Amino acid sequence: MSDIRVIKAAKLIDGTGEVVAQPHVIINGTRIEEVGPADAVAIPSGAEVIDVGDCTIMPGLIDTHVHLGALNCTSFGTARIARFEITPQLQSFYALFHAQICFEMGFTTMRDAGRGTPRGDFAEEMCAVRDAINNGIIAGPRLLILAECVITGAHLEILTMPRAMRRPEGMTADGPWELRKKVRELIRSGADGIKTSVTGGVSLGTDPSVRNMTPEELDAIVDEAHAFNKPVAAHCFTPEGLHMCVNAGVDTIEHMVYSDDESIARVSDSGIWVVPTLLNRIDYAIDQNVLQGMPPKLIETQRAMKPHCFETFRRMKAAGVRIAMGTDIHNVPEMGCAARELEIYVDEGMTPMESIQTATRDAAVAIGLGDTVGTIEPGKSADIIAVQGDPLEDVRLLQEADNIGMVMKEGSVYVDRLADPQQFVRHPEPGTWRKIDCE
Repeated sequence: MSDIRVIKAAKLIDGTGEVVAQPHVIINGTRIEEVGPADAVAIPSGAEVIDVGDCTIMPGLIDTHVHLGALNCTSFGTARIARFEITPQLQSFYALFHAQICFEMGFTTMRDAGRGTPRGDFAEEMCAVRDAINNGIIAGPRLLILAECVITGAHLEILTMPRAMRRPEGMTADGPWELRKKVRELIRSGADGIKTSVTGGVSLGTDPSVRNMTPEELDAIVDEAHAFNKPVAAHCFTPEGLHMCVNAGVDTIEHMVYSDDESIARVSDSGIWVVPTLLNRIDYAIDQNVLQGMPPKLIETQRAMKPHCFETFRRMKAAGVRIAMGTDIHNVPEMGCAARELEIYVDEGMTPMESIQTATRDAAVAIGLGDTVGTIEPGKSADIIAVQGDPLEDVRLLQEADNIGMVMKEGSVYVDRLADPQQFVRHPEPGTWRKIDCE
């Protein structure tokens, strides 16, 4: 069989902002070789032709902030019970399952934003999932794994474990040199980058306004990670935290919550990418947290934060802040719904094209993969999805599984809902798994 494949479609959204009618995309092995309209790009002799008919083709989608190792999106009704009822080893299988759910929705690249467990950090397990996919053992999206480096009493620690519970050794670190050692250990474990929390968040025993480390500690984490050529993503909820992130030179700022004119201006001037995660702020997500047993105090905090998040998004966009799509999906809303984030961006003032670019070209650049994925251009990895309809007319099309006609990663088709029989990487009927804590 020829290594040359050609995709024919009704329309191409290439991720750079260009739209091509009746495109031909020539793929040689895992890479895109040539792109253009059918009358300008001939189909090579002997090439395999993949005709997706009236579909729009576009780059594989990217979620830059997701928690695939969440406890637990599929098999428990109550997340707080799940945290203590399964082992990290079993949870890694759930993480793979979550990744495959997202993969079938057109997300060919995902950056996992870290997770702690009552037994300690979850980085090695997530790296194992990544490596199993990369080695071709199992099918799934391209994964980048962030590992958590946090101080004692930080949001990311309290989020994982109750305050009164005994901690595993080495779960947290304090002071610049201890944090440097922790960074080194996490990088040794195989992590692609470091995640830390500069401020508090929605967790018991703390609140969003709490500073989670000193500037010296953040500077040490960033400097040490950068010395190993690894990026740093910083959870941040406050204007003070935004200033700390800019001063330290973090690579991405996670979440849009509280801000002011000065902090937004500094972030804009710095060119640091910001990941909004607004999907986790909508009423539906908050209501799901209620159903999963989140304490009333935290629900109250979430509802109070909500309007500030959307206001900060609008102000950051107006200020020219660089925005990369990320959802913060964990226990809620549910795996596979990440494209709803794009609808929120449109509702808050982006054009459909701008919103799509946050999840393609811009997301790729933000996480250091701009030379590899994010656009359909010669030399890029052939990560391509076919969408039934035109997302530029209605970005909500990306939210429905039936509209994701084909998912290709690195030149291979993994999902094909246009074929007969259809092709999937997992069982195609979601919702049929057991709810372990409801029996």
